[in-house]
Amino acid sequence: MTSPLTTAPSPIGSTRPADAPSSAAPARTTHRSSRRRELGACGALMTPFFLLLVTVFLIPVGTAVWLSFFSDDQPGLGFGPEHTVFVGLRSYTAVLTDPTFLSSLGTVALYCVIYIPLMVVSALALALLLDSGVVRLRASAQLGLFLPHAVPGIIAALIWLYLYTPGLSPVIDLLGKADITIDFLGLHTVLPSIVNIALWSNLGYNMVVFYAALQAVPREVIEASVVDGAGPVRTALQVKTPLVRPSIVMVAMFTLIFALQLFTEPMLLSQASPMINSRFSPSMYIYDAAFTRNNYGLAAAASVVLLICTIALSYGVTRWTNRAAAPEEDAR
Repeated sequence: MTSPLTTAPSPIGSTRPADAPSSAAPARTTHRSSRRRELGACGALMTPFFLLLVTVFLIPVGTAVWLSFFSDDQPGLGFGPEHTVFVGLRSYTAVLTDPTFLSSLGTVALYCVIYIPLMVVSALALALLLDSGVVRLRASAQLGLFLPHAVPGIIAALIWLYLYTPGLSPVIDLLGKADITIDFLGLHTVLPSIVNIALWSNLGYNMVVFYAALQAVPREVIEASVVDGAGPVRTALQVKTPLVRPSIVMVAMFTLIFALQLFTEPMLLSQASPMINSRFSPSMYIYDAAFTRNNYGLAAAASVVLLICTIALSYGVTRWTNRAAAPEEDAR
């Protein structure tokens, strides 16, 4: 006799197995809606960046490229109104064959060779010194080193122009009393003088960047190196410095980009030194072509060439640092 409590077997046409897909459908719908919300949030956050990128970079670059293919010419013997004509690569040919532009590229290349190593090494050394704890009143020292960066570039150049000018500079007068004669705006000293202005203005900022990176280094690693017998100098060079390598690369790259745009310091110093002409750097060449010679096609072509050089050098620095870092990661 079968107990009435015994559960009867489910018939063949039971709908229980079909309930699983119906329960999974709401889960898929919820996942899709959450995915759409994430994409919407990412789009809302990235929209200001792309708007800024288009406004301050892509549109100016596109305008410069378009202008570089055109020029204003006068018909006949120069009588009549100017009209814009398509000249193709003529402006680029004129720029790349202009000795003054090639000389400006050489000048800024020498400037980068002197300025970038001095900036990176000096800023890193100061940051390591502050992080070691040897220097007292570190907050005051950081503030004192950072304050020159708060001075606008034009004001900084004017201050140093006053200090470089004979008859006005107390520094030159003091050196003269010691029978030391230095022409800071001479043929062989004007470029180091410009490097000095850039160092004074930007050293504190880059030092703060390195110091912030050093604060993120795990204290356990430093303590382990001390236990292993490493002194302060060895710890700084062989432990701390490799750990802040990304910051070093970033500072070197940004310093390179800004160095290639050298303009403010030589433009102001040119008022007191005949060694600095109106085409001393590529940026000054562009300014002279656009606002002195009114040749906007030539200025645009020079701008595009300078942009290509900047992108190529930045890409080269990135590739070189990645290849140098790969063997270290493999060794670990």
